Amino acid sequence: MSQARMVSIEQRILAKNDGLAKENRRWLAERGILALNLVSSPGAGKTTLLVRTIEALKARVPVSVIEGDQQTSFDAERIRSAGAPALQINTGKGCHLDALMVGQALTRLAPPVESVLLIENVGNLVCPAAFDLGEKAKVVVLSVTEGDDKPLKYPDMFAAASLMLINKTDLLPYVDFNMEKAIDFALRVNPALAVIAVSATTGAGLDAWLDWVHAHLDKARAVCRLPAGTGTDGES
Repeated sequence: MSQARMVSIEQRILAKNDGLAKENRRWLAERGILALNLVSSPGAGKTTLLVRTIEALKARVPVSVIEGDQQTSFDAERIRSAGAPALQINTGKGCHLDALMVGQALTRLAPPVESVLLIENVGNLVCPAAFDLGEKAKVVVLSVTEGDDKPLKYPDMFAAASLMLINKTDLLPYVDFNMEKAIDFALRVNPALAVIAVSATTGAGLDAWLDWVHAHLDKARAVCRLPAGTGTDGES
């Protein structure tokens, strides 16, 4: 297959995905649901971060989770044990979630009006950058165990993100990771990127992350078209 043919096919795939993502975004916005797409390399600590987030939010805010993995339902089981409904999507050989998968998951999961929907994408810093799911924001999780050069190695992901969480800061004394350099590299790629340093293990920095979530949830709720207490199908 020629390069031009491959580019044409890719453009058609992305255009179809963007149309479906637009529908997801409309559906979420009219219900005041804050949807966040968490992306990272494998092993960056997304699931542990989600568990801590659910434990902190669930008493005040309904939280639902869409779990993306190539195989297994281990992460979804951890999420359910933390007290949040979770829907597992196994992509097989696929390296990312797409808008069609998320749209179907929304129908099955039915997150409540004015709630938080956390989407844990497949562990990958390449493919998920190109696929809009209809989320309000991408949150890229960078572990200090990965190296401080990741933002320059995988610029598309950091350019697409609204927030970078630098995770596993409790391991900083034991790894070769320069926090200032990592932040500088990320801001070179995306000057508007917000940055929060956290440890999902110890809880350090989680208050700042939760404040960020609450601030964006308030904005989502402000444009909600359905009254609180109605179902996602619009009926009370």
